[in-house]
Amino acid sequence: MRSTDATQTSERTPAQQGSTTQHGDAAQQGSTTQQGNAAQRSSSTQRSKAKENRRQALLTAAASLFAVNGFNRVSLEDLGAAAGVSGPAVYRHFPGKQAVLADLLVTVSEELLDGGRKVVEDSPDPLTALRQLVEFQVDFALGKPDVIRVQDRDFSNLSEQDQAAVRALQRSYVEVWVDVLARLHPGTDTSELRMRAHATFGLINSTPHSVRSHGRRIAAAAARPLLEGMALAALTVDNPAAV
Repeated sequence: MRSTDATQTSERTPAQQGSTTQHGDAAQQGSTTQQGNAAQRSSSTQRSKAKENRRQALLTAAASLFAVNGFNRVSLEDLGAAAGVSGPAVYRHFPGKQAVLADLLVTVSEELLDGGRKVVEDSPDPLTALRQLVEFQVDFALGKPDVIRVQDRDFSNLSEQDQAAVRALQRSYVEVWVDVLARLHPGTDTSELRMRAHATFGLINSTPHSVRSHGRRIAAAAARPLLEGMALAALTVDNPAAV
């Protein structure tokens, strides 16, 4: 007696069995490939993070060394040693010492502009915006006094192109303040408002010098409210109701 149809349909030809095996192999290979790609992406991400961390370490070291010794007295070997890498390894991140200085000053100028704009966007009214801009600038001055020293002393060591980039960013940052001040001092000439902003920056950014008394550093907790109060007083003079 012949086998039943059910038995016959359960049997597969060699060709059909080969097709099933190929599909299984392809699926396994696809899974292996996906795992390999994921591992490569993870490894690439880790390398990128490590590279960025070394770059940031070099910029931090540059700010400190340039502030203490001046740009011209610091070598790439000094930067590398301070950041924990060899002198030649610095070239993996920057083409030269001037590029380190440019990155330091351009980056901080971009951060100030972006941060100032966000402060204004998130503020419900001009007085709140002004107060928070002052707080933002004081945070910068107390947190990065070395960068302020470098800007004051070594700006001229930038290339003309980088000087222009920093100036453009800083002018835009000033205008963020001027726009807020114009809402608090309607009818006041824009040039006067810019003067107020620049004078306030001078006050706040003097912290690398003013927070020291007879060689001893004044704690930020004590310096902060004093700086913020003086800055707001200067910005709102002739409009005491704003305070």
